[in-house]
Amino acid sequence: MPTTAASLPVDASPTTKPAVGRPGIQSLRVARKDVLADGVVRLRLEEPNNARVPDWTPGSHIELVLPTEDQGALSRHYSLCGDRWDAQAYEVAVLREPNSRGGSHYIHDVLAVGDMITVGTPRNNFLLTQGTRYEFIAGGIGITPIMTMIAAAEKLGIDWHLHYGGRTRASMAFLDELAQYGDRVTVWPQDELGHLNLSFLNEPIENGRVYCCGPEPLLNAVAGAASEWPKWAVRFERFVPATQPPPVRTEPFELELVRSKKCVTVGSNETVLSALGNAGVPVLASCMEGVCGTCEVSVLRGTPEHRDSLLNDGERAKNDRMFVCVSRSITDKLVLDL
Repeated sequence: MPTTAASLPVDASPTTKPAVGRPGIQSLRVARKDVLADGVVRLRLEEPNNARVPDWTPGSHIELVLPTEDQGALSRHYSLCGDRWDAQAYEVAVLREPNSRGGSHYIHDVLAVGDMITVGTPRNNFLLTQGTRYEFIAGGIGITPIMTMIAAAEKLGIDWHLHYGGRTRASMAFLDELAQYGDRVTVWPQDELGHLNLSFLNEPIENGRVYCCGPEPLLNAVAGAASEWPKWAVRFERFVPATQPPPVRTEPFELELVRSKKCVTVGSNETVLSALGNAGVPVLASCMEGVCGTCEVSVLRGTPEHRDSLLNDGERAKNDRMFVCVSRSITDKLVLDL
């Protein structure tokens, strides 16, 4: 993702991958659990000894490790939505998913105030960059990272507008907090108004930026409506991986690991992540779907086939990094900084 502006310091997809023994993990206490909207709760997670939690930037997410009884440890990623200057706590908002694989069910129905929960260090794949105008677009629970961006824009005195769609008003979180901004917020409940009107994207704004988080249909609609904007000016945070075409290459390929001084073969039905682990060069990973950014690896030579949902077209064209849980290789060999 792009670098943050000098004046500044995406609910990633769920996964059932256990996050055991990972660096940066800490235990926080559930200090509050509040209902924000129909099917949405906000958690305040505090450091139990009043120590500092790691700093974060607007658009960041954290990993929660949930100790369910029937599936073992579940790893889930949620966007931070609280005050980034609050040094002792994180806040996340969690939607109850009707087809939950365990994460939102546990948080809504089991997790209680006073419980301790394992939390990973914040990561940011949805960085806010300097611009003269921000067009924020949120669908449903996609409002969570946008709330932190609005707070940053306010502090920096940068012009912005939020276009916020949801199924119903009752299902839309943070409406009370957003009311203070008046006509800079457009609230668009689908049951009242239909699909969000995106005509404001037809004409690019000079040095403007578009930030969008929400379900796949909204992201696709925004990408189409903003087709005249520079690609680098339109950023997305996804709940689930983007639909990918079949792999360009199904044959095995080689990895040269510069620091480990090893050569590794990646089989046709094997991920780069798995091949590295089997070769004794494990890489931290979490979502296993190319959405959280944990497994990023630097590429020194060769052309990776980018199958993640994080990099934009310009970043992919550089071919200087890849996410090894999903991405493969177009060339016979990749040289990695491992």
